Amino acid sequence: MLKLGVLVSGGGTNLQAVLDAIDSGKITNARVGLVISNNPGAYALKRAEAKGIPGICISPKDYENREEFHKALLAELQKNDIDLVVLAGYLVAIPPMIVEAYPDRIVNIHPSLIPSFCGTGFYGLHVHEGVLARGVKVTGATVHFVDAGTDTGPIILQKAVEVKEGDTPEILQRRVMEEAEWKILPRAIDLIANGKVTVQDGKVHIAE
Repeated sequence: MLKLGVLVSGGGTNLQAVLDAIDSGKITNARVGLVISNNPGAYALKRAEAKGIPGICISPKDYENREEFHKALLAELQKNDIDLVVLAGYLVAIPPMIVEAYPDRIVNIHPSLIPSFCGTGFYGLHVHEGVLARGVKVTGATVHFVDAGTDTGPIILQKAVEVKEGDTPEILQRRVMEEAEWKILPRAIDLIANGKVTVQDGKVHIAE
């Protein structure tokens, strides 16, 4: 049974998608054992509480420097015996010390088809603003492993979403969540939990 630690900064809709998928049996052999937010007011913590899942706020503001914050975050993950770290709308960069402690054991959901509209500055609504400004016809979401770069780790799953005439960043964000993010993040977790995912030469291979 894979024990998940979900890191989230806001409302926790992707966290809810994971919880729902576990309840419905779309994710097997995994459970959420811990929810961490950098934001004490994050609704995601209330979602965790409602499910009886331990939830904690670990904020950079509560530490003297980033290194102390990173140490505290890693210590909490290790103390709770987390097997897989899931970044579900977590707006804090993951430092090398945590990447090294969890090689190919940290996954992130990004609201575009990487390598488009990713990297520094592309998060939240900024991604969808970029998509609309460029006039692309298809966007989507990507689940990838986290490495030392920003949105550069091996890609696990992607799903395309149509960009429609008249879309605003908010409307597009919602469609990408509903049609892509909430589907492929649970799917990726289920594949990993059941030993179907391997990484070779920087590429993900999924067993049938």
